[in-house]
Amino acid sequence: MKLTELRACSVQHLQAELGSLLREQFNLRIQLRIGKLKQTHRLKKVKKKIVKVKTIMKEKIKDIT
Repeated sequence: MKLTELRACSVQHLQAELGSLLREQFNLRIQLRIGKLKQTHRLKKVKKKIVKVKTIMKEKIKDIT
């Protein structure tokens, strides 16, 4: 998702997106440890997506209060 799309989402949708990204990161780390991960760049991309989602969630929560 692009940043504009993420900013248009609700906090609940962002929490669901964060959960799926964390699961994906966990699965990628497991694959890396057992030597099955061939596209190691995906770990870095998922990590950046997690940071973006968390940042937007904090912005939205700050705006609410």
